[in-house]
Amino acid sequence: DYVDGKDRAAAARAAKAADVAIVFATQWSAESVDLPDMQLPDNQDALIEAVAKANPKTTVVLETNGPVRMPWAERVPAVLQAWYPGIGGGEAIANLLTGAVNPSGHLPVTWPVDESQLPRPSIPGLGFKPAKPGEDSIDYAIEGANVGYKWFAARKLTPRYPFGHGLSYTQFRMGGLRVEANGSQLTANFEVENIGQREGAAVPQLYVTLPDGHATPLRLIGWQKLTLKPGEKRAVQVIAEPKTLADFDAKARHWT
Repeated sequence: DYVDGKDRAAAARAAKAADVAIVFATQWSAESVDLPDMQLPDNQDALIEAVAKANPKTTVVLETNGPVRMPWAERVPAVLQAWYPGIGGGEAIANLLTGAVNPSGHLPVTWPVDESQLPRPSIPGLGFKPAKPGEDSIDYAIEGANVGYKWFAARKLTPRYPFGHGLSYTQFRMGGLRVEANGSQLTANFEVENIGQREGAAVPQLYVTLPDGHATPLRLIGWQKLTLKPGEKRAVQVIAEPKTLADFDAKARHWT
């Protein structure tokens, strides 16, 4: 049964009577309309809490432009981040939720627990209003080169979901890592095996941690995507370009 969610009590009753419950939570944003915080609008957190309390088999589908606070995350067994999926979104979401398609997406951003983990927990002037050049300004020097996941690594912050996080209906095992250096180029070889019961796509990612003194301590240097049948094992090679291991000297205008 469909319930629009305006009445939380009615939504909870419908969820309690159902085998499973799916809550679609939305957040609207647009070009030049940045959101002032990570809060889901219209008290949707309370709706999710009510439905999850009524039915432990509750899935939350988020249609948002970016990360949001998830105070209910530990009380729902599944969350699907759909972003703004467009005209084909309904069919794609249905295929993923029913298992007709095995998910293989990975987060292109780090998902903070809340705004306190961000370089700028609040930015005055954001919201649904016309931009005011000269008044609306952002200090981009706060994080320097540590943008995105690098900020969290440099500050030793644990986000809710890390950059590159993604789940599948199967399981993968990775091992046998061997790294070879050829001048300034690194080549990593390893194996990926599908140890689950169905075909799926794995996206192994290779990160390096650099010594103190470098502009960014953690760096993604490469990845591969491969589809494996149950029990299949495959060798993978990731080649790191030299610039991914270097720092750019802005004054000298060259890589070091």
